[in-house]
Amino acid sequence: MNTVKTVRELRAAVARARSEGKRIGFVPTMGNLHSGHAALVAKAAQRVDFVVASIFVNPLQFGPSEDLDKYPRTLAADQEKLLQAGCHLLFAPTVEEMYPDGMGVQTRVSVPQLSEGLCGASRPGHFEGVATVVAKLFNMVQPDLAVFGQKDFQQLAVIRSLVRDLNMPIQIIGEPTVRAEDGLALSSRNGYLTEEQRAIAPALYRTLSSMANAIRTGERDFGKLVQSGLEQISAGGFRPDYLEIRHALNLRPATAEDRDVVILAAAYLGATRLIDNLHLNLDEHA
Repeated sequence: MNTVKTVRELRAAVARARSEGKRIGFVPTMGNLHSGHAALVAKAAQRVDFVVASIFVNPLQFGPSEDLDKYPRTLAADQEKLLQAGCHLLFAPTVEEMYPDGMGVQTRVSVPQLSEGLCGASRPGHFEGVATVVAKLFNMVQPDLAVFGQKDFQQLAVIRSLVRDLNMPIQIIGEPTVRAEDGLALSSRNGYLTEEQRAIAPALYRTLSSMANAIRTGERDFGKLVQSGLEQISAGGFRPDYLEIRHALNLRPATAEDRDVVILAAAYLGATRLIDNLHLNLDEHA
């Protein structure tokens, strides 16, 4: 696996792979990788001949009170994980390489509606930062397909919309959330949890699972379900940010008639904000 730091080197390496008739897959990351990221790379490696990953901690998607400066940078360990997962090329640019004229004059990409509410309400400007950097990376790599984790369900919906609306010839693949044995969704932010908080954290997924079971067995009073879920989360030691049931495709509030729904949650344990979701296609369970 080669590592490059400039757009020029990236494009040259991708052009060589294309000249050999290879299909290109892409997995963008912010580094501090875990087995969930490795699963994304492995999925890409199953589908294409040449896998590109990127590591870039994108300042544009962090709010002024968020953890940009303390976000872990673990390049050497990340390179080893990517190599083992089947990555061929790592793009690890600097902020100056990505935003050579500075972020203040950077053209922004905005995806309306899907970016609003949920994490978009709690993190103003976050999805504009995500959409902008992903659009730039897609133009730099020009992959045939890109793989994203379903743990960031709203982000995945935003990126699907971005690709569709801007007519990008890229197949977007959503890979199921990778979880620890106790159910906690793997996340770089889990490293911020104390030992005591880590023991509490799986309760978030248990609450989502309980709500999903209720929906599968016929419960359609979503307001009542959400209220009960919020009480469970709060009693478990979390400070809820949101808990909502949405239509899985357009993220509008779900109705009793919807058959494809997603339960989405964000909650704080101490200073650490955890997100999770559970996607339910009721026609598959009919």
